[in-house]
Amino acid sequence: MALRLLGAAVVLAAFTSAGAFSDHLLRAQHTQMLLEAQANPLGAFKEWAQTHARSYLNNAAEFESRFKVWLENLEYILAYNARTTSHWLTLNHLADLSTPEYKSNLLGFDNQARLARNHLKTGKFMYEDVDADTLPPAVDWRKKNAVAEVKNQGQCGSCWAFATTGSVEGINAIVTGSLVSLSEQELVDCDTEQDKGCSGGLMDYAYAWIIKNKGIDTESDYPYTAMDGECNAAKQKRRVVTIDGYEDVPENDEVALKKAAAHQPVAVAIEADAKSFQLYGGGVYDDPTCGTSLNHGVLVVGYGKDVGGSGSNYWIVKNSWGAEWGDAGYIRLKMGSTDAEGLCGIAMAPSYPVKKGPNPPTPSPTPGPSPKPGPKPGPSPSPGPGPTPPGPVKCDDDNECPAGSTCCCVNEIFNMCFQWGCCPMPKATCCDDHEHCCPADLPVCDTDAGRCLPSAGVFLGSKPWAAKTPATRRPGSTALGGMAGRLAQKFMGGGRGFLRRGEPMN
Repeated sequence: MALRLLGAAVVLAAFTSAGAFSDHLLRAQHTQMLLEAQANPLGAFKEWAQTHARSYLNNAAEFESRFKVWLENLEYILAYNARTTSHWLTLNHLADLSTPEYKSNLLGFDNQARLARNHLKTGKFMYEDVDADTLPPAVDWRKKNAVAEVKNQGQCGSCWAFATTGSVEGINAIVTGSLVSLSEQELVDCDTEQDKGCSGGLMDYAYAWIIKNKGIDTESDYPYTAMDGECNAAKQKRRVVTIDGYEDVPENDEVALKKAAAHQPVAVAIEADAKSFQLYGGGVYDDPTCGTSLNHGVLVVGYGKDVGGSGSNYWIVKNSWGAEWGDAGYIRLKMGSTDAEGLCGIAMAPSYPVKKGPNPPTPSPTPGPSPKPGPKPGPSPSPGPGPTPPGPVKCDDDNECPAGSTCCCVNEIFNMCFQWGCCPMPKATCCDDHEHCCPADLPVCDTDAGRCLPSAGVFLGSKPWAAKTPATRRPGSTALGGMAGRLAQKFMGGGRGFLRRGEPMN
């Protein structure tokens, strides 16, 4: 079923304008999947379980119990979608979980700790004097390379750690120009005096721990395991990204939240235990039954308006349940609730880190365990020459990009490139907006949503796109002479002229 649906999505995409992967298309894709599941539930469930690599495929008793839960969720989805137009539900990778299982395994914001520390909350709000009328109508920090990849907390109540790292990743990218994915596992393992790892935590406590620890390590050096572990003291000392403080947004004030979100990604808490949230597939979520009993930490990465659909203003919210959930790991929550707390309580407990300057010099990666002593080696042979490191990538006679990157044209006139940018990955796709690019394994640029797709119309497995950096001058080039010379060659028949966009480099 999954493969057939992906093919159907490609066909549907042919009837849309280039690059316009709309809600209508995504909903049509999910509707087709639901219709097929309704027509053949058992066959659809077997294929769903295979697609999501469920271990109970060969366990008849568990297979039967999971099928029952999945079928109940399917019936709920069909009834819900029939009465809802602003958003819809789908059979995502959480569709075989009952509501109690979902609540116990995927939520983890410690609201009791929040209520207990309310009298200690920071009183400062640096964006207090910002005129709300001057804010941009839409902000998306994904398009400004300030949001890391969508992550998956697994069945561990560590959402608070992901909301914390997401907000720190954002302000670090804004201040330093470098997007670095940070370690949730370090917070789970080491920040244990007040936070409780997989049993829940609070973003404010996590900010305070990062400040006390004088920084936090990277995701690659201290990777996520989705379980409580022992703190790695050596990795704890590898402080790659620092923050100077943190602030709480005035509670129950969506305007204040908008002021903050216009300047940086903001960690928020919401109530996310509704079945409609668990099975969210797309659109602007405005379920009026979503309450304010905060139990899940997420990240606001911007806001916008659903111009072609419901007309609602919305928050762009990054979740930590993997890219298979929602719209490539994100949900749009309606902004402007009649209740001061905001839909799902989004305005009740927002917070963000403060960063004023650069990070300290990047420490060396944490060394692995020392090798066991062996026999004493004999004289070492003279080392031969090592492999020659790869050189820079040539864009044209005057510009180049670092090794391992791709040259993309940023400023093109009459099919001639006057300014080059560097995409930080090899064999990348240069997006038509001239500012972003996508990796070789996700070669389709979705310019509407700012993400990379495996193929046209296929949303599963997509990731946010990357931003280009300016190319550098090649040694010996002259800013005017090289360009002027090639212009003369181009227009006076004297040679090849500027490299055309997409033309292979020498």
